[in-house]
Amino acid sequence: MFDASAEYYDLLYSTFKDYAAETAAVAALLRRLNPACRTVLDVACGTGEHAKRLAADGFEVDGLDLSPAFVTIAQAKHPTARFFVADMADFHVQERYDAVVCLFSSIGYVKTLDRVVAALQCFGEHLIRGGVIVVEPWFPPGVLDTTRVFRNSAEAGGVRIDRIAHNEIHGRISRLHFDYDITDRTGTRHVSEVHELGLFSTTEMLDAFRQADGSSTRSLMSQPAP
Repeated sequence: MFDASAEYYDLLYSTFKDYAAETAAVAALLRRLNPACRTVLDVACGTGEHAKRLAADGFEVDGLDLSPAFVTIAQAKHPTARFFVADMADFHVQERYDAVVCLFSSIGYVKTLDRVVAALQCFGEHLIRGGVIVVEPWFPPGVLDTTRVFRNSAEAGGVRIDRIAHNEIHGRISRLHFDYDITDRTGTRHVSEVHELGLFSTTEMLDAFRQADGSSTRSLMSQPAP
C-alpha cells in the first residue's frame, strides 16, 4: 500500500511511466477482443490515471482500490465515474461490465494463489456474458534481481521527491522496500513503505484463470510491468 506516498504518487510515476501508450494499448486490446466493449471496471485503479485516459478514449470506466487515498484522488480526476474502496479478492458492486482490467501488476498484492483465484472469480462475477478480463501480472519466481537499487526523483510545485527502492525475496513473496525523502518549504522528511507481492509462475496464473473462469468469460494475461 502506498499509504505514506499516495499524494506524491502521480508526481513520481509521471517521470517514467508512459500512461498514454499503456492506455492506448489496453484500449486497442479491449476493442480487438470485443469490438462492442464500452463499460470497464478498473480493479486496483490506483490514482485513476488509466481510468481517466480510458474514459477520454470513449469508454465508461468505474474503479476500485483498497487505498482510500487513491480512491479520493481517482474520483477527483474523473468525477462522473464511480470509485469504490474495496479488496480486489472480495468485492461486490451492482453493475456488470464489458471488461474488467487489473493493471500495473496489482494482482501480485493478493500474495497467494487462492486469493488470485478469488480475485478472478470476483472479476468474472462483475462481467456481462461474453465479457473480457485483462490482467497484467507481477513477475514469476526467479526473475527479480535483489542486487539492484532503483532511484527515482521528481520535482514540481515546490516539492521534490527522491525515492530509493530495492527488492527482497522471501519464499514466494517479493518485498519491495521504498524509502522516500520528501522536501518542501518545511524541510525534508523521510518515510518508508514495504510492499509485498506474490510470485506466481505463468503456469500457476493460467491455472488460476482456469479455476475461476466461466464458460461465458474470456480472459487474457499480459506481460508483467517493468
